[in-house]
Amino acid sequence: MLTVTVQDLGEVVILRCLGRIVRGDETAILCAAVRQHGRNVILDPRGVDVIDAAGIGLLISLQAAGIYLKLMNPTKRVREILRVTKLDSVFEICESQSTAETTESTQARIPDNQSEKFHVPVT
Repeated sequence: MLTVTVQDLGEVVILRCLGRIVRGDETAILCAAVRQHGRNVILDPRGVDVIDAAGIGLLISLQAAGIYLKLMNPTKRVREILRVTKLDSVFEICESQSTAETTESTQARIPDNQSEKFHVPVT
């Protein structure tokens, strides 16, 4: 299952992912969330435990479609997959505390009603 929490910060959108980014409904819901919320997207895959070829393919196709994706604090597993596929040079990967703190301080000013959650049930 994949849960995507969307936080709109104006010019940029943060998508916090929890679960798996794999072929099927999971990639479809992530694609819909990205396309619905703009061209500058920070993808926070900190809660992603599995990403497969379809998930990687989705990230590449979104980037190719002109959606700027920045990955914030990917897990070791996601980072390793990006390194092995040499995609760590395609996506901007942010892991510094200052970026995380800036993001959190911006989020603190956002009312809860400006957050959305998307859920994909496991079938």
